[in-house]
Amino acid sequence: MGTEITLTVGEQLLAIESIKNTFAARLRCMDNKQWEMYPALHTDDVISETWGGAPIDRQPQTDGVANRVVGNERLARTISSLLDGDTKITSVHHGHTPEIELTSNTTARGIWAMEDKLWWTNGDREEHLHGYGHYHEEYRQEGGRWLISYRSLTRLRVDATPDFHSSARY
Repeated sequence: MGTEITLTVGEQLLAIESIKNTFAARLRCMDNKQWEMYPALHTDDVISETWGGAPIDRQPQTDGVANRVVGNERLARTISSLLDGDTKITSVHHGHTPEIELTSNTTARGIWAMEDKLWWTNGDREEHLHGYGHYHEEYRQEGGRWLISYRSLTRLRVDATPDFHSSARY
């Protein structure tokens, strides 16, 4: 038996809209490289497992576990070093058709269909990645705000140039 939700229907709908806004702000901040804002959209103890499609030697690690980053500040540093480090990567991330379920008055989970495109210049060649899949997320309300507390990414398909991952520095 799950946790009883005592929010009114209106409060539940406002919570879901707030979660959608947090998710959208995360994508916008990432693509616009607004790293000073990025951590504030996540809980301090956020866990992100979104690098599974990268070669294992290019995946970030936490406590020896590949494809895992823990903490909102570390997550922002890890993503910024990938997208905005020595090699500048232009990115466009889209999230679609969310399935959001409140699991208590202050927790929720969601699945978002996603598509991302990333480009960088490798000498005189453009490298690119075009991915399709789903974000699986959990959310927690803290201080009156809904924040992302967990994220994983499952990919259904990735189209990339052969040398795309040679730029990744985590």
